[in-house]
Amino acid sequence: MESFAGKNVLITGATSGIGEKTAKLFAKNGAKVILVGRNYKKGIEIEEEINNAGGVSFFIQCDISDENRVKDMIFAAVKKYKKIDILFNNAGIMPESAEIENVSLKEWQKTFDINLSGLFLVTKYLKPYLLREKGVIINNASIAGLHSYVTGRSYAYSASKAAVIQFSRQIAKNYAPDGIRVNCVAPGIIDTPILGNRDRNLYAIRVPLGRLGTDEDVAKAVLFLASDDSFYITGAVLPIDGGVSL
Repeated sequence: MESFAGKNVLITGATSGIGEKTAKLFAKNGAKVILVGRNYKKGIEIEEEINNAGGVSFFIQCDISDENRVKDMIFAAVKKYKKIDILFNNAGIMPESAEIENVSLKEWQKTFDINLSGLFLVTKYLKPYLLREKGVIINNASIAGLHSYVTGRSYAYSASKAAVIQFSRQIAKNYAPDGIRVNCVAPGIIDTPILGNRDRNLYAIRVPLGRLGTDEDVAKAVLFLASDDSFYITGAVLPIDGGVSL
């Protein structure tokens, strides 16, 4: 795998699941990592784990749905590491599936605040620094944003992830001339805490490759899209789903 020595990476939702694994993999491959998340205790634990293993990381507690806190977070990140080369917009939530009449407006708005508005805010305020470095953005969407049959009644989640995909395509097109590459990963059924108490076996039987995905499956794809090996790829949406969307 390509070395990311000299690269600084900012990862939202870095305190569990895909974000945590991606942070550790970037650090293992030489990058300095800014860990962003709401869980202070877990964030500090991951920071210490990475640093004790010989990597370099720095945790910043932040609720990315809060515009002022996003501004403060980016100021702190740039002050610490001077530049940002790679952004992985990973933070997201997945409420339980429900009939539409049982979905509250509060739950709908919270899902969009984190999955879409938070991604927008981080991208907006980090853009000047990514322009300076001709950087890379990878957004975490979902196959639920591509196919209506995948999650059934996860209305807010699916709609928010579809919006992430379209947002990614637009910024990929508009900022390619400036040297910024933007791509999406679209994970399928990944065995991470976001699945909550859902029955893993019921999901696994739907996967042609015969198992749920892992956080490492997604993390490796993120590193590929962040690397120079994918230099001619922008605006892509990469399903990582074991064939579920076929």
